[in-house]
Amino acid sequence: MKFKRKLLNGILSAGAVLLSLGAAAPTAVADVPDFTWDLPMGIACPTFDLRLEGFVSDHRVSRIFYDKSGNPVRMFAGGKGNTLKFTNLSTNASLTLRTGGSVERTGLGEGGSVVTYSAIGHNVVIMFPTDIPAGPSTKLYIGRLDFSIDAGGTWTMLSRSGTQFDICAALQ
Repeated sequence: MKFKRKLLNGILSAGAVLLSLGAAAPTAVADVPDFTWDLPMGIACPTFDLRLEGFVSDHRVSRIFYDKSGNPVRMFAGGKGNTLKFTNLSTNASLTLRTGGSVERTGLGEGGSVVTYSAIGHNVVIMFPTDIPAGPSTKLYIGRLDFSIDAGGTWTMLSRSGTQFDICAALQ
């Protein structure tokens, strides 16, 4: 089964998932999520199916920048992120993370393909088995992340700084 990644600020392709997130603190959640993804064991977490529910923030800005010929060359998104609820579908253990903020910069290649992606702030990254480093893993990163993304949608983490929190381990 092929899964898709959505950078909650606009990019959609195959591979890792990067989600804007803020301070990792439990919070009340609206009744109906804006999106729900069920990811089978081995895709997002190594030992259980993971449900991800997202409650999208209205407090973000996104911009696309174009070259002289009108081709998109980079994208920017920033502001408050999204509230995310993670559930271990084997045990029903759940974790809700409240948003705070992040900034994402995306460099685009020919035809709008993503070439580089940088995120600063609070972000959740789901690395799939096809990514580098290979998943499955779901982690909250607080700091800076830099990725390259090839034409096939494989994400390669180039660098990271700051702290990380293993969501799969927390839901065991």
